[in-house]
Amino acid sequence: MIATSSSGRFAQAAGQNLAATPSMRGGSNNYRPGAPIVERIGGGGFWMSGTVRRAGDGAPLAGQRIQIWAHTTEGHERDPHSHGATLTDENGVFRLEMPQIVPAFGQPHGHLAYDSGDFETVFLRPVMKDWKDTHLETHFVLKPV
Repeated sequence: MIATSSSGRFAQAAGQNLAATPSMRGGSNNYRPGAPIVERIGGGGFWMSGTVRRAGDGAPLAGQRIQIWAHTTEGHERDPHSHGATLTDENGVFRLEMPQIVPAFGQPHGHLAYDSGDFETVFLRPVMKDWKDTHLETHFVLKPV
């Protein structure tokens, strides 16, 4: 089981054996390989963040590329300008600002992908509790290739 702290980050227990995160159904919809690393996507105001850890020992993974895209106030998830990528910091944390996510197909949701090659590719499609939220946090636990 994965424990999270009040900040939402993983709390690592000694000897913990973290299972890899499976891809979610619909996670790869409108995926565009090779989206550029950006400072932010569009005008901003919404934050997508999370952590990236290695399966098994739960070690944080620095320098991992996470691609993010969504249907926002500035564009559809299929639009190239609605896609961007960021890298994790030394603690395995990523954070990218983007326009407000709005409902698409009845649900406000984001798309994230780990697709760098050192670990198995994972696509996530987390759904927001309320479309007015200004932050969505999700976590990856990656299995080496």
